[in-house]
Amino acid sequence: MSEFNLNNSIRENIKGLQPYSSARDEYVSDGTEMVFLDANENPFENGVNRYPDPQQRNLKAVLAEQKGVNANNILLGNGSDEVLDLIFRAFCEPKVDNIISLPPTYGMYKVLSGINAVENREVLLTKDFQLDTKGILNAVDGNSKIIFICSPNNPTGNSIDESDILYLLNNFDGLVVIDEAYIDFSDKDSWLKRLDGFPNLIVTQTLSKAYGLAGIRLGLCFASAQITAVLNTIKPPYNVNELTQKRALEQVLKTEVLHVEVGQILAEKERLLKVLHEVSYIKTIYPSDANFILVEVDDANEKYRQLLKKGVVVRNRTTQPLCANTLRFTIGTKMENEKLITALKEIA
Repeated sequence: MSEFNLNNSIRENIKGLQPYSSARDEYVSDGTEMVFLDANENPFENGVNRYPDPQQRNLKAVLAEQKGVNANNILLGNGSDEVLDLIFRAFCEPKVDNIISLPPTYGMYKVLSGINAVENREVLLTKDFQLDTKGILNAVDGNSKIIFICSPNNPTGNSIDESDILYLLNNFDGLVVIDEAYIDFSDKDSWLKRLDGFPNLIVTQTLSKAYGLAGIRLGLCFASAQITAVLNTIKPPYNVNELTQKRALEQVLKTEVLHVEVGQILAEKERLLKVLHEVSYIKTIYPSDANFILVEVDDANEKYRQLLKKGVVVRNRTTQPLCANTLRFTIGTKMENEKLITALKEIA
């Protein structure tokens, strides 16, 4: 079993970095009515003339209660992509360190490794889209800082086997990032429940999928207080704007809406699955714990073009490893799914 030491993972220039201290960091309102003349803001009230809370305290308090974690275990970002980028910049030395990604998977891990000049070592998933744990650990060396695991996985839709993730958490002395963008559609437990047991575990989630807030760009990061403290050191001071904080707070409090909409999406997925089994050119329907279904067809490029002509936009994933001739169908409303079903039958 490998022993994780966070200090060994932090970049040297980050260890001694003094974060920018904003006006709203230096004075935190306790609710007392004050005259604010400290941040060079426009004084005329319009709802957004003041800087937002740089630590998003009200939103974090609600999320902490809902997710069963402490507020200091949470970092919020301008979309999950900012969260992932901060992880790269805090822990990966450019042109020295490397990360492990597991294709087919979310493409931003590779993009961010390129932006940050960090080697991306790719270890393919197995034919049933599970982890090749032996291959992953064989790819690891002294400069391997992070393993990125997407579960439920995008674009395949399946959850990654719990025992394989546990094996990596226990045998890799770097960070293991589990991207749970689609966890709200799964009946599997979130890895948030294991956060206290693994100091090298980072879990990312989003409000873009089940919560229906893709347009406001808000990503969630959960980790030890020590890890979030490092990430807070390098994040921009006001990275989550006031409008995003307010809209997110309104939505996360609507727990009944979340449950109803997720239920409707899952019901529509089951209805669509029954139809897909009857479509002759669909060769394989892959198991999904997400709000989408990946299927293998006879000719993905042709079927993609035909669906476009019918007014339906799906995702062609045929260029991804292990995904030859695959299309990914996001679950829409009942009306949108009916249009997809009609189009699938008409292009047969």
